[in-house]
Amino acid sequence: MTIDRRKVLGLLGLSGAAAGEAAAATVKGLHDGPVRFEHGVASGDPLQDRVILWTRVTAPDAKLPVGVRWDVAIDPDFKTIVRQGHATTDAGRDHTVKVDVTGLKPGTEYHYRFRASRAGEAVGEAVIGRTRTLPAGATKDVVLAVTSCSLYPNGYFNAYDAIAKLARVDAVLHLGDYIYEYGAAPGDYGMNSPTAKTRSPLPPHEIVTLADYRQRHAQYKSDPMLQAAHARAPWIVVWDDHETANDSWIGGAENHQPNEGDWATRKAAALKAYYEWMPIREAAAGTLPEAAWRDFQFGDVATLLMTETRLTGRTAALDYGTDMPIVDGKPDVAAFVAKWKDPSRRMMGVDQERWLAGQVQASVKAGTAWQVLGNQVVMARVATPNLKTTMGDEKFAALFAQLPDYAKEPVARSVSMSAYDIPSNLDAWDGYPADRQRVYDIFTAAKAQPIVLAGDSHMFWVNELWNDAGDKRVAAEFGATSITSPGYGDILPGAPIGEAFVQRNKEVRYSHGSAKGFVLLTLERGKATGELVTVSTILDPKYETSVLKRFVVTPAADGGVEALKEG
Repeated sequence: MTIDRRKVLGLLGLSGAAAGEAAAATVKGLHDGPVRFEHGVASGDPLQDRVILWTRVTAPDAKLPVGVRWDVAIDPDFKTIVRQGHATTDAGRDHTVKVDVTGLKPGTEYHYRFRASRAGEAVGEAVIGRTRTLPAGATKDVVLAVTSCSLYPNGYFNAYDAIAKLARVDAVLHLGDYIYEYGAAPGDYGMNSPTAKTRSPLPPHEIVTLADYRQRHAQYKSDPMLQAAHARAPWIVVWDDHETANDSWIGGAENHQPNEGDWATRKAAALKAYYEWMPIREAAAGTLPEAAWRDFQFGDVATLLMTETRLTGRTAALDYGTDMPIVDGKPDVAAFVAKWKDPSRRMMGVDQERWLAGQVQASVKAGTAWQVLGNQVVMARVATPNLKTTMGDEKFAALFAQLPDYAKEPVARSVSMSAYDIPSNLDAWDGYPADRQRVYDIFTAAKAQPIVLAGDSHMFWVNELWNDAGDKRVAAEFGATSITSPGYGDILPGAPIGEAFVQRNKEVRYSHGSAKGFVLLTLERGKATGELVTVSTILDPKYETSVLKRFVVTPAADGGVEALKEG
């Protein structure tokens, strides 16, 4: 497929200035009535000398441009302002404002605010947040909150609120599924939750157009708990599939049907809304917005490498229903494995793989303690578990008898498929083993000490990633559970899902199928500590937090991981 870069950038509204000071001097007839900031503030993509600031303006007349003043200070009372300016926005970018503030000091907490502007002067109430630049040089430690998967109708965003209340968090990593594309019909995803009556998705249908994606983003950012988390610290974000459509890949998506129009048009609309509504730095001139991989240097403690594994290189995922031949009533596993291990099947494109290799090598050469991969999906080898073996015949039969009809066939199939050494999730890295090995080769060649972070699965994971020979830990992996999206444990309440995964898989050290929350990752030069932080409920805005498990990773002298221990 030939891509006209100029046409695509124009459609995405990224070919010109992005609602910053440069545009302010040329705008005539600015809206001068009362405005509101109904969607809060956010900051993101922090570097050692700069950070993105974001807000969205609601004005009585949506047809006119709106001006805002912004200030950055070192104190919450804004007595010492270090940077300030004027920005404008209009309907062309859905009245969102994004400013790339430069000239800041490394490792410093800042407070920022937006106020309406009239005749160049700030008026009215301010909307306020705090942010932080990345540290430089010798750094004691780094604290990151790692999140993913927030399904609006399925529950309250208590985990976001818990992040907002953390005593310390240097940055929030969101690994995808920030929004979901599904509608509000009775059978739609999440609409069977008790909270769906008061948290019904807007618009009430599956989102396809630019207006749809904008409205869904606006609904999410109207949530006070999400607003609080955004106002607490800078976010570093990347999309997974539901920001466009379920199980997306370079040429389409499972949830994109022919009657929903052209996939490239839908993808462009989704990405335009994403760049408008998220605190992510705009795509560099001459690059496509899909290429969202980028790096962040946290002093000498960690290099964070955010990857993109959906829209730039991923080939279509295999499917057991269509790609597993049945011969004489039995699955032809050998034929499936030949497809599965085909090296032409990709998660990343060549350009991103080359970038990753260069970044990992440079990080190790600079003496950085950890190379952290911000990645959408689980990387570990995870074969299908056998619940029947884990539970015993009698308990499994009792569970199976209570399952709804729609769940019985998949559960029975998983038990039978557990006899084979094939993945449980073909949409994760496990479905692309040749490409995963290329990533492992990058780690090994550089003698890196990697920690992989993953979202998507709606489960907590603590994994050891081993080389093909099985004699060296290449990396450790922490998988963040969902904010609200249902996991296997919600679908099969009472079933020992996590235990079954651990029993079946060498690489899985711990797994939990129903807890909701986030991973709090503390990185130091000699160790990395991952805490699995849970909220007690998502069905009531009153909740408590607790640490489900805590694991400590120690690096190996020759690269990889020496140990991953609970403690």
